[in-house]
Amino acid sequence: MMVYDPETAVIDVASAYTRFPAGRHRTDGPYSGERFRDDLLIPAIEKHGHVTVRLDGAMGYGSSFLEEVFGGLLRSRRFGDADLRSLITLETRDRSLIDEIEEYLSPLRH
Repeated sequence: MMVYDPETAVIDVASAYTRFPAGRHRTDGPYSGERFRDDLLIPAIEKHGHVTVRLDGAMGYGSSFLEEVFGGLLRSRRFGDADLRSLITLETRDRSLIDEIEEYLSPLRH
């Protein structure tokens, strides 16, 4: 069960989504990157203009999940020319996770 309050600009993945994020597309399972991006992250950015995503607490992140969430956000072009890194703050103790996500948010990659 998701416990996400759209009134806040903070999404704690482990408590608001799942401790077991996996897969790229909705057809890959109930906790896919596509679902997280489209059902939680984009609505939160549209409502608040800036969102903090807390990544700690999940049992790990596959590259397909992360690329679909963050690379897919860039590909969606929903936010014009905005630097998506200015719309999202990533919180985690794992610096390598932040580095990986920032690669996916890079327009040079797409």
